[in-house]
Amino acid sequence: MRHFDFAVDRRHVHAVNEVVVGRRRLRLAALIATLVCATATAYLVRLGHAWSYPLALACALGAATALWVALWAPRRTGIARLYADGELIPAVVSGFHSRGAVLLALVNVARRDTGESRYALVTKKVRELPGHRFAPGERVPAVAVRGDRTARTIGERWLPVDTMPIAWGTSDGAVIERARAAIDEIEWRLLADNLALADQVQRSSTKRLLLDPGQLPEGLGA
Repeated sequence: MRHFDFAVDRRHVHAVNEVVVGRRRLRLAALIATLVCATATAYLVRLGHAWSYPLALACALGAATALWVALWAPRRTGIARLYADGELIPAVVSGFHSRGAVLLALVNVARRDTGESRYALVTKKVRELPGHRFAPGERVPAVAVRGDRTARTIGERWLPVDTMPIAWGTSDGAVIERARAAIDEIEWRLLADNLALADQVQRSSTKRLLLDPGQLPEGLGA
């Protein structure tokens, strides 16, 4: 697995990294749900009817679950650790949406414990790409955030893999260029040759397209 070491700029991360933004939204939604469920619990208990107590219990369980999510979300694996553990992958700007760009990335979606490699094209909608042009074919080095970090993937053969650009971890253009150079030209060319498939990948339910191993360039992933 190819790693890329660099100093993560925490201030920059909190300003632009959309993984952090997603966690903030999750925490806010969980706090609102906690408040709503706790209020409903108190109201149902106050009613004092036979039918209201089971509902109050259900709402109390909902409040406890939402509170756990609110407390758990900020404690998930830190962004610096995700960058350190993640595999360095190539991604290119393949298109645009109303609020930003769409990235097409090349990732290995096989489980780590299988010892095999299975490459796929995946897409990722982004709003911010500091240090990059919003232009088709722009090379965006990134890391793969793999789904095998969670128990929900047990039994799945091909893993969900998210794409986190290096540009979300640093504003240093030299670091981004170094990451870009660390990725084999074969991989960049493969993405460039398959830009036309980005819409097909984006329309798929899994947002990925498995590539035929027999049609991959020799030496890919070596």
